[in-house]
Amino acid sequence: RAEDIITSALKQEIKTPFPIIGEEAYSDGNAPALTPDGGPFWLVDPLDGTTNYAHGYPRFCVSIGIEHRGIATVGVVYDPLPDELFSAVCGRGATFNGRPLQVSSETRLNRAMLPTGFAYDVHRSADDNLNHLAAFANTAQAIRRDGSAALNLCYIAAGRFDGFWELKLHPWDVAAGILIVEEAGGRTSDFSGHGPCTRDLESIGSNTHLHEALLRILQR
Repeated sequence: RAEDIITSALKQEIKTPFPIIGEEAYSDGNAPALTPDGGPFWLVDPLDGTTNYAHGYPRFCVSIGIEHRGIATVGVVYDPLPDELFSAVCGRGATFNGRPLQVSSETRLNRAMLPTGFAYDVHRSADDNLNHLAAFANTAQAIRRDGSAALNLCYIAAGRFDGFWELKLHPWDVAAGILIVEEAGGRTSDFSGHGPCTRDLESIGSNTHLHEALLRILQR
């Protein structure tokens, strides 16, 4: 229902000429417009942090982005409970409730707080992120797992987190958050250091200063 409301608003109120790719409609990965040279189109995640929401855990959000040729150009993430709105336009910076965002200045991994997450197939897939979790638990100051990749990226942009990594994310999970991090002075990439791109199932976000340190650990 949330996705229907967003889609209806984009079509009827904004009168968008762009296709709308929503997680609920295209969660099987068969969205016809999702090609590296496609777009522009909307990427909509109506509820990032679904399991949190279902359990009454107050960490979830709506994430909406516009992507063109594999690059996010507009991003908005809204957390309704604390009324926190993160947004960015490519080349124009990122804001939090209308105020400019800036990533943290932390340069030491042993003083960094890093969030991560696990895919729905964590119980049956060998590629489960647990090896990375163990490596960072031994090197970072603190690890958090709070169930919303979009908010994790926004918190990097706001300086609340210093870095982030996760596997098996989809374009609607990260399109808005990646742009918000980049426009706040951060860096995003895949585990090989290439990016930013919403097509990468391996995602890293950082305050830029710690990016190479994150890559070294993930590439071991």
